[in-house]
Amino acid sequence: MTTESLPVRTDAPVRTAPKKTAARAGRRMLGRGAGRQHHAGPLAYVLLSITAVVSVFPLYWTMVAASTDNTRVSQTPPPLLPGPNLFNNLARAWDEAAMGKAMFNSLIVAGFIALSTVMFATLAGFAFAKLRFKGRNVLLMLVIGTMMVPPQLGVVPLFMMMSELGWSQELPAVIFPTLVSAVGVFFMRQYLSEALPDELVEAARVDGAHSLRIFWSIVLPVARPAMAVLFMITFVHAWNDFFWPFVVLDMTNPTVPVALTQLSAGYVRDQSLIMAGALLGTLPLLAMFIVFGRQIVSGIMAGAVKG
Repeated sequence: MTTESLPVRTDAPVRTAPKKTAARAGRRMLGRGAGRQHHAGPLAYVLLSITAVVSVFPLYWTMVAASTDNTRVSQTPPPLLPGPNLFNNLARAWDEAAMGKAMFNSLIVAGFIALSTVMFATLAGFAFAKLRFKGRNVLLMLVIGTMMVPPQLGVVPLFMMMSELGWSQELPAVIFPTLVSAVGVFFMRQYLSEALPDELVEAARVDGAHSLRIFWSIVLPVARPAMAVLFMITFVHAWNDFFWPFVVLDMTNPTVPVALTQLSAGYVRDQSLIMAGALLGTLPLLAMFIVFGRQIVSGIMAGAVKG
């Protein structure tokens, strides 16, 4: 009998090997490491504890010194526990240094400088990172080069300019010279170079969007984490700035650092009173970080995941 005469069954079931989908296999492979938590060792906890103590101790010592009297602060060894005079010293510092007006002025100056720096630095960073124009690299080098010039070299001509404008002893003299910083431009340029894909900008160009539309609809959402960080850094720097406000302002219209110099005036300095003033000037920054710190950190993490 030949093979050609053998009957062939067409209704027999065909057995196939069970197939594993890629998704199931991927889940099974990821399941081996899913749910695992990496626990830090004792050395990590020791290092973190030391770092936390070193970071918090200056603020704690300021509070301790502000709660005692001048004699107790000058003793050896110095006190390490808070005293009973904290609220009394805070009230004296508030009255003698006019801290209410100083904090209001610092809030206006720091807020305006931080907002303008974030906006202008983001615009310039987008231009240097994603736009193509002649002289882009030369202009970027000039911006970076301004960071190498000491600000003390421009104090005299800047003061003369503010006097000609009639802004001497006024807050605009502190605000307008620092509307944007080279550090902010460079920071935003580096962030947008990595976080903003060129394909996204080109796709918007194809759809007919102009540069300002691209900036408003695409760049701002992508740059939000970096803008939050830049705002925090600029606000703290403007709040603590002493040199230029001390030159251009007087005690009738001071910022917080300028007002604190009033507490150190006199033949004998009251260290506890000075520390009380410093504590008052630090509290708004601590409150701002407590309120917005989590949003800033979460924004940084979201930007890192997108990148």
